[in-house]
Amino acid sequence: MSTRAQAVIGALYGDEGKGLMVDRLAAAAPGALVVRSNGGAQAGHTVVGSAGLRHVFHHIGSGSFAGAATHFSRFFVAHPMLLLDELAALSQLGVKPEISSDPRAPVTTPFDVIINQALELARGAARHGSCGLGFGETIERNLRPEFALSTKDLFRPDLHARLVFIRDAWVPMRLAALGITALPAELATALADDTTIARFEADCAAYLDRVTLWPDRRLCERGTVIFEAAQGLGLDQDRGVFPHVTRSNTGLANMLAIAAEAGITELEATYATRCYTTRHGAGPLKGEVPTLPGVNVVDPTNAPNEWQGCLRLAPLVLGLLREAITGDLSLDRGGIAVRAGLAVTCLDQAEDGFAVTDCGEVMPLDPAKAASEIADLVGLPLWAESWGPRRGDVRLRVDAAA
Repeated sequence: MSTRAQAVIGALYGDEGKGLMVDRLAAAAPGALVVRSNGGAQAGHTVVGSAGLRHVFHHIGSGSFAGAATHFSRFFVAHPMLLLDELAALSQLGVKPEISSDPRAPVTTPFDVIINQALELARGAARHGSCGLGFGETIERNLRPEFALSTKDLFRPDLHARLVFIRDAWVPMRLAALGITALPAELATALADDTTIARFEADCAAYLDRVTLWPDRRLCERGTVIFEAAQGLGLDQDRGVFPHVTRSNTGLANMLAIAAEAGITELEATYATRCYTTRHGAGPLKGEVPTLPGVNVVDPTNAPNEWQGCLRLAPLVLGLLREAITGDLSLDRGGIAVRAGLAVTCLDQAEDGFAVTDCGEVMPLDPAKAASEIADLVGLPLWAESWGPRRGDVRLRVDAAA
């Protein structure tokens, strides 16, 4: 039983290379267990494996190509409607991950998706940047015990009645509170159609066929724990710029809570950042530019979509990076020892040279030395730098988390 765990955390707005770093850690720790510490199916962590295998991980941990199992913590929001599609896609790649879940993990219903999409559409140009998958609405509903639905509730004999109750009582109450008096036709049809519940119940049954209940407190019984955070510190519900945040804690907070429950005493946290900044969705982005001189941005994962628009770009602002990481490391650790390091990714996209900013000063960097210089200016040891999308493109430092 190991009481030491690894962690990968996005340092800014997501899409920093967390999937790549988790894949690298899992490959170095046979039998690892990747623990999803926040977020839900709206996450998208890309891993490129050997022979051109590529997958964007939403539910499943990004260590799956390396043979790691996946665990949904009590802070992870499960989405049975989407999990099955992801498992089917992985099966085509020859990957069949072992999956477990804490019984307390919240579950998204079709009604959370309907409310989420109706609200984001009603905002028009003032959208918050939601992915439209019902994540935040699931958190909101679960604040009310009479309407809450967690993974353990999927075993209840009265599940159908509970879903009808959520549809007939919670949905109109929530829509009224949001000031939504009418739904778009497609969403109204889905809400009124009884087959919506029937399909969801079938998805839940299939979900339970693949997911084993396992409490967070017993994580250390299952090999090396690798916490995989979703989104980034700039989107944290307590530290990001409201309302352009996610309804979760995106850094150490959840990990420390889980670690305390599981008896984990040491945590090595890798904070990941690209050598430039991206943001997919609405919200502030300091120094935003249409293109980045010297950087050939390659990102097939974050394609333009109805909910988040196009991927947005800016030079890396070291002050924001420093502030985000320092704030996360300032949390009360409850006696858990935390060691932190930095991973700088996407350096292969900036081989001709690029610039970052610090205290208002534009600083041109030599790509060969950039990762070390960025880490020094942020105040962390450099643990890894990546020069491509595969784990073999990751260069480790001598003192890196192993």
